[in-house]
Amino acid sequence: MRSFAAAVLLAACLAGEAAAAGLEARVSLSKQVMTVKKGNQVLYRWPVSTARKGYVTPRGRWKPTRMHRMWRSRKYDMSPMPFSIFYHRGYAIHGTYAVKSLGRRASHGCVRLHPDNAAKLYSLVKEIGPANTLVVVTD
Repeated sequence: MRSFAAAVLLAACLAGEAAAAGLEARVSLSKQVMTVKKGNQVLYRWPVSTARKGYVTPRGRWKPTRMHRMWRSRKYDMSPMPFSIFYHRGYAIHGTYAVKSLGRRASHGCVRLHPDNAAKLYSLVKEIGPANTLVVVTD
């Protein structure tokens, strides 16, 4: 009986550890910063650009739904969206070549990153898996 209880406790601990090892990309709209965490460890803090006046970056929590190494926006003149991670309807985290705008609101609603940082995030999500990744957009 004790060994069964110990096995159940060990399995619960391992499941909790696996959940804690998931990836979180947390975007602060007020600070225009993304914090990337694996479990409880902060891996990166990067400046982002989110929706400018007249547009919206929705707040909430989502799992990535699809990923593309290079995507072009059909809605916005086939604009390049390198390392796209789509998470809610047509909204994505992706690289931008307008790096001078990072740190302030400049997009049509997507979360823009420096292309190097977008590539790092894309690689992490592929490694850990979209099912184990959470995109959180706050304030």
